[in-house]
Amino acid sequence: MAAKTTFGNVAQGERTGSYRSIPDGSTSNIHILAIDYRGFGRSTGFPTEEGLITDGIAAADWAMTVAKVPSSRIVVLGQSLGTAVACGVVEHFALQGIEFAGVVLVAGFTDVSNLLTSYSIAGWIPLLSPLRPYPALQKLFISYLNDKWPSTSRLTNFVHISKRVRLFIIHALDDYEIPWYHSQELFAAAANGTMDSGIDMELLEKMKARNTIDMGDGAFISTWKTGNDKIIRQEVVGHGVLTYAPLSLAVFKAFGFDNGGVLP
Repeated sequence: MAAKTTFGNVAQGERTGSYRSIPDGSTSNIHILAIDYRGFGRSTGFPTEEGLITDGIAAADWAMTVAKVPSSRIVVLGQSLGTAVACGVVEHFALQGIEFAGVVLVAGFTDVSNLLTSYSIAGWIPLLSPLRPYPALQKLFISYLNDKWPSTSRLTNFVHISKRVRLFIIHALDDYEIPWYHSQELFAAAANGTMDSGIDMELLEKMKARNTIDMGDGAFISTWKTGNDKIIRQEVVGHGVLTYAPLSLAVFKAFGFDNGGVLP
């Protein structure tokens, strides 16, 4: 049996249709575990960064200890806010030597401060981007944030301490809430984690370019492989993500259903 632990956000509304699209009907052996964080949906409590990550850890722990699904048969998937939760969860377990079949991040962001300076509600109402001409004022607003959600540093640490990594970073060019370039920084952070002493960004970009497939109209697939069994794949598509084939394919690749898990 294979399981997938999903972290998303309450703004998604009705999500069961999206869940059904993930296994794509190709197998009945994939089961989806999804939760409402504290303060979201019908869950009680107040949402905080620490609390949401704790909830994610509890969900993954339940899958392993109660449902008896080994971590090697679990894919952790997060969308939007859920990508930040997923990064915290997999880092937590990596520190304990527990590794999952794969991690899929859909429409992720680097951290809250960068997100707020680029985020627009429904693509129309900007939050802090109007303050860009006034960096001091923008910095003042950001300083009042209690939760930082540092996904880039968590991702770097997760990749660095893990023995095996199958990481998929997926974003859409037409994402009007979280700009797709956040996936560029997440990819760079993850790739940096594969090196003991880090890697120069200019060199990273050159190495990435050699392993990038142009899919046309701005879409592309970049793959970062190391000899120590760490594979990072960034896929930027033209439209949508959650109900599209790239997501289903990423999950199948993480589980090794693509002729032994060969990437890309």
